[in-house]
Amino acid sequence: MIFWDLGGVPTTVTYWKKTCMQASIEAKKKILIGILKSYQTLAVALSGGVDSALLLAEAHDILGDRLIAVTARSPIHPEREIADAASLCNDLGVAHRVIDTAELDQADFLANTPQRCFVCKMTMFGQIKKILREKGVEYLVHGANADDNSDYRPGLHAARELGIGAPLMDAGLTKNEIRLLAKDRGLRVWNKPAMACLATRIPYGTPITNRLIEQIRQAEMVLDSAGFKGCRVRHHGAIARLEVPLDQLVRLMSDPTRGRLVAKLQALGFSHVCVDLEGYVRGSMNRAIETVL
Repeated sequence: MIFWDLGGVPTTVTYWKKTCMQASIEAKKKILIGILKSYQTLAVALSGGVDSALLLAEAHDILGDRLIAVTARSPIHPEREIADAASLCNDLGVAHRVIDTAELDQADFLANTPQRCFVCKMTMFGQIKKILREKGVEYLVHGANADDNSDYRPGLHAARELGIGAPLMDAGLTKNEIRLLAKDRGLRVWNKPAMACLATRIPYGTPITNRLIEQIRQAEMVLDSAGFKGCRVRHHGAIARLEVPLDQLVRLMSDPTRGRLVAKLQALGFSHVCVDLEGYVRGSMNRAIETVL
């Protein structure tokens, strides 16, 4: 179906949908800018992903050298995330501080209850805020977005209790909208797959150990080295359950790739390697929460 605007230029329904969507994004971006302008000094909790990257870039436009980025370093975070965070700060010219956090020293975290993320964020943000106070930085924000409200996220409650802001969420920006804004800005991470801490690969109720975290880290590095992006290795004891985006399933199960991956994962200590036919599902481990509770 074709429409004509007042200037006699033909357009399509698709054009109008795109225009309306863009207007919505721009309106939300204005809200985001208004929020960021309210800060005199600010620290952004920078994970290395697209959400916090966009937040940092927008904040830098407004605050300049009154802004600092802080990244948590811990065995539960993939090392490449820290490298990506450092690279972004270098590109933008933002001061960057990497802080070693101690989640694996917390008995409540290692117990791996459904409140694990709450304990983690209380520990991590608590340590960061203490250091920021010493530097005279009053406010800390993180990259939570509007989509995070649709999942089980006890870490959000921890952030709110500690007074950590979430400007992207407050502006109503969704993950897809954030990616579009990041792409428009030319941020290299705009299409980077989402990444959560490695503890999310372990079912609730299974105690977290350094050995399990390292096994998961190495297993996901195997998949990443083979070209599989945005994947998860869910740890079920002797079983590694692989979640990959649906468009990568065929290649994952085709030889010789399949055979090589099985051999490498078995060498890491998994007796069985299984593929989840549902593919990668955000927050899939949360389905068991009612059972655990």
